[in-house]
Amino acid sequence: MHAPPTAPRPRRRTRALGFAALAVAMLMSVPTAQTAFGEEARAVPGGGDLGPNVHVFDPSTHDIQGKVDEIFKKQETAQFGLDRHALMFKPGTYDDINAQIGFYTQIAGLGLNPNDTTFNGDVTVDAGWFDGNATQNFWRSAENLTLNPVSGTNRWAVSQAAPFRRMHVKGGLNLAPDGYGWASGGYIADSKIDGEVGPYSQQQWYTRDSSVGGWVNGVWNMTFSGVEGAPANSFPEPPYTTLDTTPVSREKPFLYLDGADYKVFVPEKRENARGVSWADGTPAGESIPLEQFYVVKEGADAATINAAVEQGLHLLFTPGVYHIDETITIDRADTVALGLGLATIIPDNGVTAIKVGDVSGVKLAGLLVDAGPVNSKTLIEVGPENASADHSANPTSLQDVFVRIGGAGPGKATTSIVVNSDDTIIDHTWVWRADHGEGWGWETNRADYGVRVNGDDVLATGLFVEHFNKYDVEWYGERGRTIFFQNEKAYDAPNQEAIQNGDTKGYAAYRVDESVEQHEGWGMGSYCYYNVDPTIIQEHGFEAPVKPGVKFHSLIVVSLGGNGQYEHVINDVGSPTSGPDTIPSQVVNFP
Repeated sequence: MHAPPTAPRPRRRTRALGFAALAVAMLMSVPTAQTAFGEEARAVPGGGDLGPNVHVFDPSTHDIQGKVDEIFKKQETAQFGLDRHALMFKPGTYDDINAQIGFYTQIAGLGLNPNDTTFNGDVTVDAGWFDGNATQNFWRSAENLTLNPVSGTNRWAVSQAAPFRRMHVKGGLNLAPDGYGWASGGYIADSKIDGEVGPYSQQQWYTRDSSVGGWVNGVWNMTFSGVEGAPANSFPEPPYTTLDTTPVSREKPFLYLDGADYKVFVPEKRENARGVSWADGTPAGESIPLEQFYVVKEGADAATINAAVEQGLHLLFTPGVYHIDETITIDRADTVALGLGLATIIPDNGVTAIKVGDVSGVKLAGLLVDAGPVNSKTLIEVGPENASADHSANPTSLQDVFVRIGGAGPGKATTSIVVNSDDTIIDHTWVWRADHGEGWGWETNRADYGVRVNGDDVLATGLFVEHFNKYDVEWYGERGRTIFFQNEKAYDAPNQEAIQNGDTKGYAAYRVDESVEQHEGWGMGSYCYYNVDPTIIQEHGFEAPVKPGVKFHSLIVVSLGGNGQYEHVINDVGSPTSGPDTIPSQVVNFP
């Protein structure tokens, strides 16, 4: 009953890079592409302008506040709208700014260091549009800025898919909406908050490789790795799970200005990281000139995008919505595919949106993949089936790569993300089968599986996966690790029979296959809210083999308002949730 539609075959990991992969890794950029008849095809140009939806400001720009307010007015309630925006600020000091950030809006500094671009003001997310409820403040980001908040504390009241990266707050940070209404969890990385962070009503949160002046409280699951100033490990009371370092991390690539020239900075991989990557001023990494990128703009097709990659260009997706009729294929090592302003890719005819070869160092970042109305077998594939090359020195990474099935309209996908390549880093993803909006329903936006990991030595830092019809996460690879997992089971299951898994009541949110010998997880929560049939019983949130090498720390399941119940936390361990109240059931360590 646990076999996936196409069960991965057993495979033995090798540490040799094959000749074909090596050849791909050594490809040089070429000015033209060859057609099948030997004729030279016109090369895809690199560089160019950033298009109409990247708004660039400097301190002398007239009426910055008015322009920022204009975009926020459009985006404040546009949860499933089509507009995408990036607000980019050149190095300098900006006075009296309150940049309110709505849906599909990225705000970022254009310096190499966050301290290069300073706001004497705030970057604000609140929830007035939703009556003080922040649980739907998705799809936005703040990056690479220094803030001197007017009141001393900046408000960033968000939920999923709203990263706060490379930020320096010279004050405190409030993660709750005005009035302290509900908020559903978020992510901070590579940031320095001089004052205290107050999550207040935030149900769960993950902070990685940062520095904080203090942390006030927590509701269910507050997880930290590599955070200077983090509270001591104390789960479940208070619900803090704290790792001194992050085993492997590499910060997200970002656009910046080197004088008058745009470049993309690609930070180096860090091992056993702690604190921000930019503490000493200039971060370690590589700068790539914009001329080495195909600057993708709305209307571009997959054939042109693939041609650009084949001739040696990286990809910079400007803010927009991109419909594709063939898979975007990245088979060249070290290729960067960076999206600005929540750039969105929609496969129209059931194709896989993005496939990455079994090559090292590919960076996918800042992209939203939105399933189309024709079912896709997969939406993102990292490595082909039975991939086996060693990428430990230079892993492929997915950062702020989000997936959505339904909500903006009908969408279907059997499995959202499949990771076959070894050593892959999944750093902050929200993989979401919609539970509201348009085009959703138990069969309308059918999506059985969220994330499936077949590769060995894969690390997930900040794994948010929700509402899939069957398993949200399945793990087949060896030595996998997850630091922070947030999940909700599908709200809209019509009855117990619809989720029955053979003799098991429901599909686990996070399942490690019986074949796995080594696996470890920290700070992991699954929540149910079966509002269509509140009598549904979920046997457990987590399922894993009982073996010495399989370990979990700080697990929690919650029945939201008693709408459905869990019998156990993991396997048959942990007490049931029961009754009409939201009372967690917890397991500190398994086994």
